Amino acid sequence: MDNNKEWKTLDSEYIIRRPWLTARRDRVLLPTGVIHEEYYVLEYPTWVNVIARTKDGRFVMVRQYRYGLGVTLTELCAGVAEDGETPEQAARRELAEETGYTGGRWRLLTVASANPGSLNNLSYSFVAEDVELTDGQHLDETEDVDVVLMSLQEVAEMLRRDELKQSLMTSALYRYLFEKELSKL
Repeated sequence: MDNNKEWKTLDSEYIIRRPWLTARRDRVLLPTGVIHEEYYVLEYPTWVNVIARTKDGRFVMVRQYRYGLGVTLTELCAGVAEDGETPEQAARRELAEETGYTGGRWRLLTVASANPGSLNNLSYSFVAEDVELTDGQHLDETEDVDVVLMSLQEVAEMLRRDELKQSLMTSALYRYLFEKELSKL
């Protein structure tokens, strides 16, 4: 039995190429012999987010307006990797720029895809423990971000109330909390 499920790209064209939206239409051949005439892929840079905790255990969160949903949300610090940056370098830069927190002990928690069927990028979730406030924010012109320090109980309650809407952040936080609880077993 042939387990190769890879599709073959027969043709590819870009529909739009903008800094925050790149979409292409591919014509692909499936292993079954079927040709899919129009398969759409959205191209994005690498995404990063950070579960940052201070020395006293508070979570460093950000609060900002999310135009797509039309609501203001409290979230993990997150962003995109710039050309030439590793995911960890991008995560450290984003945390420093958005919150002013730096340092600490860093580790990669998980790598996930928001939708592997139509998105071509990955999201890297990092844990940064014992971070310290070392500077002010250095926001981009289009950013309006407030820093919010939250206790474990407040973050857990936010998850229980389904207030964290970004799925990659939610899955990373649940993974982090799950690992913390497993370490007690």
